[in-house]
Amino acid sequence: MMTEGFARATLSELIDYAGLFPPAQLALERAYEEYRRLRDSRHAWMVGRFIVPFSRLDALLEIHGEAPRFAVSVIFDGGRDSVRWLNELSDRLAALAGHLRERSPIEISAIEIPLPSLKAARESYGAALSQVGALLEHTGLRSIPCYVEFPRDARWSAEMPDAIASLARTRLRSKIRCGGPTADAFPSPAELAAHLQTCVEHGVAWKATAGLHHPVARRDSATDFEMHGFVNLLVASCIALDRAPFEEIEAVLAERALGAFVVGESGLSWRGRECSVRAMELTRRTGLISYGSCSVDEPVEDLMAMGWLA
Repeated sequence: MMTEGFARATLSELIDYAGLFPPAQLALERAYEEYRRLRDSRHAWMVGRFIVPFSRLDALLEIHGEAPRFAVSVIFDGGRDSVRWLNELSDRLAALAGHLRERSPIEISAIEIPLPSLKAARESYGAALSQVGALLEHTGLRSIPCYVEFPRDARWSAEMPDAIASLARTRLRSKIRCGGPTADAFPSPAELAAHLQTCVEHGVAWKATAGLHHPVARRDSATDFEMHGFVNLLVASCIALDRAPFEEIEAVLAERALGAFVVGESGLSWRGRECSVRAMELTRRTGLISYGSCSVDEPVEDLMAMGWLA
């Protein structure tokens, strides 16, 4: 079992609650009630922000009323038409800044921005990211961590090295989608390893989302999809920060054997490769910050079944 100190270093506020999104896709009132239940549960310390689309922020504020403040991550869920995208983003960031000036009863502690696909072969993401950074400065939102999600299309792999370098220049963070409704929505271990390694190279923190209900990678019996595990991601992030070779990072991400991950007095190890408490603290500050999930009970129950949590 993890010591309390190591569990807190590794898992505190790891799971951002995404009950409004598939596959749960709960009504706002029910998702809000579920989040409040989770925040009062035994393992509430593992629960991070409530993820809400910008289009439903006002409705969330109305439901929340004068209840105690809690942290939210706002996703800008407008269309991905590249022509209209920038104007929509500008208007919504200005509106979000207005909420903050009015001393909103909720704490907006993160912003998540999906970028539209590149239209022309000569285009890159650098220009769009510069515009995002400028808008954050203009609206006074620069101090709020901002995660940018790039569309995983035919150009994703080729564009990521320069895109992540641009994130570093504009002081933005990365968001990577690890699953979805179809098999091709799940990036391969090699694609994830390349993302982690490039983020480390440029000093870019990141979060993940989708398909991470279980600790260790596995084939889902219902869909036959290869699912990623959040423990795989944590260890891969840790060893990537320690400058592990690409092949080792990829192997951690592909690992399906529960027994390959061992918790001991000195920390967590994968096939003899150790991640100490200090290394995990660094990982959670500068590598994998959190991941979005519509389920918190499943990850907690799995960790308890593994004997990692009491």
